[in-house]
Amino acid sequence: MSRILQFFREVWVELGKVVWPSRREALKITGIVVLFCTIVALFLGVIDFGLAKLIGLIVNS
Repeated sequence: MSRILQFFREVWVELGKVVWPSRREALKITGIVVLFCTIVALFLGVIDFGLAKLIGLIVNS
């Protein structure tokens, strides 16, 4: 049991060393991630749509 408590004490100490981003930085980074995910989703959606149409043309020929 003491090893578990020691572990959590050390975790608490390490969390104190973390340099957390400011609210502004966090929002900026979150916006970049959301934008990037949207671009990738749109790209993959277009590729999926195009391949589905291509396979439909091949199968129905």
